[in-house]
Parts: sequence; C-alpha cells; structure tokens
Amino acid sequence: MTDFPDWLTPFVPAPARHPGIAMAKLGSAQTLARGGFALTSPAFRGGDELDPSFTAVEEDAVAPPLEWSAPPPGSQELVLVVEDASTKAGEPACHWLVWGLAGQRGKLLEGEVPPRTGKNAFGNSEWLLPDPPEGETRHYLFQLFATDLPLVLMPGAGRAELLASLQGTITACAVLHATFTGGTGDDAGWEDDEID
Repeated sequence: MTDFPDWLTPFVPAPARHPGIAMAKLGSAQTLARGGFALTSPAFRGGDELDPSFTAVEEDAVAPPLEWSAPPPGSQELVLVVEDASTKAGEPACHWLVWGLAGQRGKLLEGEVPPRTGKNAFGNSEWLLPDPPEGETRHYLFQLFATDLPLVLMPGAGRAELLASLQGTITACAVLHATFTGGTGDDAGWEDDEID
C-alpha cells in the first residue's frame, strides 16, 4: 500500500486516511473541489455522525440524501463511491457504487433509487447499511467524481471494475465524511430478516 496523498489530508480526518480509497487512487490536487465542485447532505455536515435512519440500527433504513454543485464544463457523468475507510488492511469496504448521474448540479433524495448501481462489499447493489460493532466508530467517505466521458459499465459491476473504468477520465472530485458508532439498539439483528 502506498502512503495517503498529502493533497487529500486536509479533507479527510486521520482515522479515515486509508490509502486504498477511491479518491486516493483516482483524484489529484488539481481535480479535488475543482471549480468549486462540492458534495453535501441536508441530513449531516462533514464529520457528523449519520442518523440511525441511514444505518442498520433501524429496520426501514435508507441511503442518506446527497446534493452536489455543478461540476466543471465538459463533465459528462457523475459517479459516487461510498467506502468505510476505517480499516487499514486490504481494500476499504464499499458501501455504495452509483453512476449514470447527469454531469450537472443535482441531488439524490433520501432513499432514492439511483440510475445505475454496482456491487457493494456484500455483493448486492443497494446502500450497504453501516453496522459497526458496539462501541466502535467507523468513518465513511462519500466520494463524488465527475468524468469527461460517459461510463460504459453494466449495472452490477464491482468496485475494481468501476475504478478501472474511471482511470484518466476525472475532471473533478469531491469528498464528504461521516461517522457512525455501533450501539446496542433494540433493533439489532433486524437487518438480517426479510420483513414484508
């Protein structure tokens, strides 16, 4: 593993500086926040803890809402990669892969189904609900990439496939950090049950 890039350290807290995150592999000092490109959420500020309604604590949890500013002119598509950057060994756990977003200012509503999704760390194409062990704080990085070419990936592609297809196409990128600490919720275990 290489070291975490210096240009990214001011934007990512120390516990989340995993050298294998998508931003470290695909971004650069020139593309980070280029032209004011930014990713935010109406549900949390950078560094805040995620609300339980976006995690495995609640049985009807969904993905959090996200909003972004306009990417640089010429951007064709936006790609979202959400990773748990807490572990330092191996690749970071992928929680969400989303692409097919128009290369313009936009948003994903709370629980909205994105245009195209890839496989998360559990091999399905949904928002992987954060579920840290009790008392353990995990760090989640929401990374948004603007590309100069539309992706030609089939839905259901994996993280490695997606990152490979993004090489050399990034016009701008943005990052948003959130945490979540595992607790002893009464709903523990619900995420494993199918509820109709």
